[in-house]
Amino acid sequence: MNLPQHVHTLIVGAGFAGMGLAARILQTQPQADVLIIERGDDVGGTWRDNTYPGCACDVPTSLYSYSFAPSADWSHTFARQPEIHRYLKKVAADTGVRSRVVTDCELQEAHWDADEAVWTVRTSRGTVTADVVVAATGALSTPSVPDMPGLETFGGTTFHSATWNHDHDLTGERVAVIGTGASAVQFVPEIAPVAEHLTVFQRTPAWVIPRLDRELSGSEKRLYRRLPLVQKAVRGTVYGFREALGGVLAHATGLLPVFEMVAKAHLRRQVRDPELRRKLTPNFTIGCKRMLLSNDWLRTLDRPDVTLVDAGLAGVTPDGVVDALGNEHKVDTIIFATGFTPTEPPVAHALRGANGRTLAEHWDGSPSAYKGTTVAGFPNLFLMYGPNTNLGHSSIVYMLESQSAYIADALNVMHHSEITAFEVTEEAQRRYNTRIQSELQTTVWNKGGCSSWYYDSEGRNSVQWPTFTWKFRSQLQRFDQENYVSRRRAAKETVA
Repeated sequence: MNLPQHVHTLIVGAGFAGMGLAARILQTQPQADVLIIERGDDVGGTWRDNTYPGCACDVPTSLYSYSFAPSADWSHTFARQPEIHRYLKKVAADTGVRSRVVTDCELQEAHWDADEAVWTVRTSRGTVTADVVVAATGALSTPSVPDMPGLETFGGTTFHSATWNHDHDLTGERVAVIGTGASAVQFVPEIAPVAEHLTVFQRTPAWVIPRLDRELSGSEKRLYRRLPLVQKAVRGTVYGFREALGGVLAHATGLLPVFEMVAKAHLRRQVRDPELRRKLTPNFTIGCKRMLLSNDWLRTLDRPDVTLVDAGLAGVTPDGVVDALGNEHKVDTIIFATGFTPTEPPVAHALRGANGRTLAEHWDGSPSAYKGTTVAGFPNLFLMYGPNTNLGHSSIVYMLESQSAYIADALNVMHHSEITAFEVTEEAQRRYNTRIQSELQTTVWNKGGCSSWYYDSEGRNSVQWPTFTWKFRSQLQRFDQENYVSRRRAAKETVA
């Protein structure tokens, strides 16, 4: 599919966010002028790119899926990466979204033309203008690799877990794993049996609790197909449990020691060495950093052919890595499990607003938005998975569907009111973010005593949503035009 010269709504990214929005628009307006550009060669976003061994979702799939596209084909309660990717491809085909996607098309730059009230978008496959741009590139789409002294001198193989090198055989190798987060806990148990030795570098230990995963039986799948309401009830039950967990993390933090007891018991069961248990016991409140779900991570670290280094990493030599104590560890391969850049999204460097500055320049290291979706100074631009929409307890898909409803309603208002441009007021955005930051102060994410990727360069939590997800949905049920300045097509005037 080739790029058109102009499109009304241009969505950047064909993952859960972008496809969910496109499906929502096409559901009510099958002939809507909407197009998705995707830098990859297929739909799926992070579930297309992350193919490391053991990659799976840590939210039950009954909730980590579109509400409008339930599936009775999941193999486990926590789905694996290949089947999530297959699910997304099927949804794209079934909803007609796939025919609206241009793949291998990367956004390079987009700038707002105030005179014409359009975005001029330059891509790797040409230039297109759009009335509306939606940045649906996700918060976990660009891998972060630390700038380590000597890395360029290393004589072995290096790669990030998000860009796994499947052509490289780890059998019999000495492997260094940098990081102990959500990706590492999944792939380390998978590669430990084949490697000669694993050296895992831990900056900060994380609380680990069991993953209550099980295989779905054939009878359950048949029941879901014959009685969809049963599957819907299961989804509702999981949602309710997760909201209760969110209530503890945000509003009843005094109950968190109960969860710590569970995590400590899990650690005692799986790790025999008391010194290793000490290294793996966090000194912050559970939930402050992302809780990790695993049944075999801790047990793997207790293997004789696995070494946990908690002294930090100082640099790289041609033959290995050096820890903060000056000890060199000879390795053949370095795998970075160092996460992504949620507070410094690369797409922000490509979007130029009304005053000519990029969104990254406008944010200056501390992202903020109105309802995580719009930004003053950037007309007709919508963000999905924007600032302060991340969760520590539930499914981001629920938040994305809430944003989809809000954006779809905005597009509907634009169409029926003959409006060419919307821009949220600075005052509305300021009031909203003042309230969000105030609500965050009493949550475990802000007062739990940890240092996490939720904090930006200004020391502000610009990532987490501070309360129940149903409150977010209630705030985005309709497009609140009263908090925007709009320009109408006929008069070309700015009206409040």
